[in-house]
Amino acid sequence: MASGDDATPRIGLIEQVDAFLALRDEWDALFARAALPHQVFQSHVVLRHWAAHYLDAQTRLSILTLRRDGRLVMVWPLVRQRRFGVETLRFMGIPIAQFGDVLVEKTGDEALLLGMGWHAFCSLRADIFEARKLRADSALASSGLLAGAACTEQIEAPFADLVSRVGHDGPSQAYPARERSNHRRRLRRLAERGPLTFDLVVPGPDAAELAGEAVAMKQAALRRHGIIAPAISDPRFGAFFRDLAGDRAGGSPLRIAVISCAGQPIGIDLSLDCKGTSFGHVIASHPDHERGGVGGILIQHSFAGARGRGNTVFDLLGPADPYKLEHADGMTPVADLTLPLSLKGRIVCGLGVQRLRPALKTAIKRLPAPLTRPLAGWRALLS
Repeated sequence: MASGDDATPRIGLIEQVDAFLALRDEWDALFARAALPHQVFQSHVVLRHWAAHYLDAQTRLSILTLRRDGRLVMVWPLVRQRRFGVETLRFMGIPIAQFGDVLVEKTGDEALLLGMGWHAFCSLRADIFEARKLRADSALASSGLLAGAACTEQIEAPFADLVSRVGHDGPSQAYPARERSNHRRRLRRLAERGPLTFDLVVPGPDAAELAGEAVAMKQAALRRHGIIAPAISDPRFGAFFRDLAGDRAGGSPLRIAVISCAGQPIGIDLSLDCKGTSFGHVIASHPDHERGGVGGILIQHSFAGARGRGNTVFDLLGPADPYKLEHADGMTPVADLTLPLSLKGRIVCGLGVQRLRPALKTAIKRLPAPLTRPLAGWRALLS
């Protein structure tokens, strides 16, 4: 799919992995020029590791690109999936990516570029567009192109102001005096179980090992509490994070904060840094220390590490769980939107099929743990 000479904006369609990988340098250059912090999930390095693990026979690339004067100025990172005879377009990166979006260069006529992209998007002959985890401040949401889409789920992503939250040796004055006292008390009690160390680990072999351990801790905690989280339970989730954490030469944005007691990791945080914001993706604690307040101590360690790396915001991602609200200085609305693109899509959306997933997830969460564990295999419906 192409049109015009080099002086005319040209739309392209990438459907092969090799072509996606070959776009790395241009994609990285566009990302450096134009990406918003939350678009770390649309970075080439994150998506190429995602593609290595999540592309399958049911998921095909459908990446739209736009060039002006030969230079890449926009990317719609999409995949096409066929389920039950319905062709659905979704963002690349699901379920790893916590926010979906479109990369577009700030040229002063972004609306024109996005309009051209939308015209090409509508020609892809799909039935439905599932715009999952779209932030209210995203490039695509701000464009107004999805004004006719139905919202199937709405959550909020809390974020912390690191400048005000990070103190000299723990929580700052932004926290109540009681919380600061509790933090010191938890540290003393934890230290009674063995010497404590607080480390920050950059990508490499050690980081890969820690990433695998963090996901294993998280999976174990979910099983203990009878919580169904198909994305985390999927073996591909751990494999993705191990590879991303180990990719020192590839520009991985993953950073790890770890707390060890007597030489044993008891709390591990996996965060992604991008343009002044750190995104806390996996926060996990060892089961033997789950009730010792390790989670709260780990968040403070992660905050301090992120601030030391030059970040000013720590995004805790959605949903707005109570423990996140203790650290929140604001919220970003995040929505799952569904837009029918064909008659078949309108029929499917009219039947409410796209609302089944969030409704099913909510219903399952309300079940007692003994009943939810046998349902953990319903990965396809919940992903």
